[in-house]
Amino acid sequence: MSLQPYFLYGTAWKEEETERLVRLALDAGFRGIDTANQRKHYFEAGVGAAVAASGIPRDELFLQTKFTYRDGQDHRLPYDPSAPVATQVEQSFAKSLEHLQVSHIDSYVLHGPSRRRGLGDADREAWRAMEALHAAGKTRFLGISNVALDQLEELDAFAKVKPRFVQNRCYAATGWDHHVRAFCRAHDIVYQGFSLLTANVRELRAQAFRDIVLRTRRTPAQVVFRFALQVGMLPITGTTDAGHMREDLGAFDFELSQADVDTIERLAL
Repeated sequence: MSLQPYFLYGTAWKEEETERLVRLALDAGFRGIDTANQRKHYFEAGVGAAVAASGIPRDELFLQTKFTYRDGQDHRLPYDPSAPVATQVEQSFAKSLEHLQVSHIDSYVLHGPSRRRGLGDADREAWRAMEALHAAGKTRFLGISNVALDQLEELDAFAKVKPRFVQNRCYAATGWDHHVRAFCRAHDIVYQGFSLLTANVRELRAQAFRDIVLRTRRTPAQVVFRFALQVGMLPITGTTDAGHMREDLGAFDFELSQADVDTIERLAL
């Protein structure tokens, strides 16, 4: 498979429907799946069951999962909370392989820093443990999500294995995470944008955006995802509708003009 997919199907908040919905996404044409070993919001084993049942060769799939700190978990922990952070990472990763029924992960992501500003000792310990998994050939890439610019700058300076992916909720009100995206472009990091629709409901009702939708004769989701692709994002969709899954992939079937891209960049500015 290529180094990365061009679109990810996100599996958060799908609970017992996870397996069915991932199967639908795979049938629709998605080959990149995002999950996490965080039972509070994800059902990682459901992803694994869907992948196994699909019959799609492993080398045609991009599987991304995450290590989540104790504060982001409920009682269904994938590791011993009394163990050192590095051991927690190792235990969580081993469980992810078991849940996903695979021998390696394509992208392993730190599911957000341990504190709001800067990096803590736990983050450095977790990243070193993730680097060890990378060195052992158990994951192809490393990444971080829910990260601020100062934290990303600190991680890039600290890391021996640089982050390949950053995954953030993407708000039009911040120029679609303009400053973080700029850092990513400058450091060969792929920016993964999630909640591109749900985080921007008000902005996507703007007349300037509606005019683009009408002129291109595409759905609002297709226009947003096409915009994301053209500005260098790897978009994530979590739709639960099979028709919308196919429609979302239609973002590859057209292009926006540079003027349209510029208009969407400035929707909330």
